[in-house]
Amino acid sequence: MAALGKVYLIGAGPGAQDLITLRGARLLAQADVVLHDALVTAEMLELCPQAEKILVGKRYGQLSTAQQFINKQMVDNARKFPLVVRLKGGDPMMFGRADEELRALEEAGVDVEVVPGITTALAAAAASKQPLTKRGVARSVAFFTSSTAPEHAAHDAMPDTDTLVQYMGGREAIATAERLLAQGRHPDTPVVVIENCSRPDQHIRRMTIASLAQGLGAAHGPVLVMLGDAMQSRPHQASDETPLPSAVQQLRA
Repeated sequence: MAALGKVYLIGAGPGAQDLITLRGARLLAQADVVLHDALVTAEMLELCPQAEKILVGKRYGQLSTAQQFINKQMVDNARKFPLVVRLKGGDPMMFGRADEELRALEEAGVDVEVVPGITTALAAAAASKQPLTKRGVARSVAFFTSSTAPEHAAHDAMPDTDTLVQYMGGREAIATAERLLAQGRHPDTPVVVIENCSRPDQHIRRMTIASLAQGLGAAHGPVLVMLGDAMQSRPHQASDETPLPSAVQQLRA
């Protein structure tokens, strides 16, 4: 029986090509096959011109690849090629379904290694020059998403921390704001919303929870929402807000 190849779960970071790690870029340049998410940018895939590229993307509300099929693709390719990359947006271990993929590879006896990436929350904090923690203001941070598996639909409790960072927060903006207000968060609590973080079409908006409750309109890319007093702009902080297309500026009716 032929020896199995090795699979690397690699974090591509938030999108910009130069935000992937050196190790991740080196492995991409050596890969035989790259199974990549829908959010992985075209410029990131330029780092692996020699590899066969297979789109296995998952996008909210759109036709996407079943997780079981992705697992099978990884195992099947490891039986054919020495070096297989599963390339994920952000960090593989943060909302990346890494547990399911690691289990499938381990059960099949496939050697696997995880290469971390910059998760979008940290890239967004850097892009907006807005620290997630601040001495005397915020000493705890929670990353969360409202997307849950059907069997865990009731698991929707809001984290009780100083700073909240919601992944995939565009569609859930109104519900999130309403729940926070109902839990006692002040309507004037500052909020920073970043769409397409680190990409050429990145957009940053600053608002409050009260205005977030009015909705964000249609988005044209992944949206991350950061909430809490740590998001308050500094007195001499240069404006980083970028204008949005008119369609995005329209609030939900």
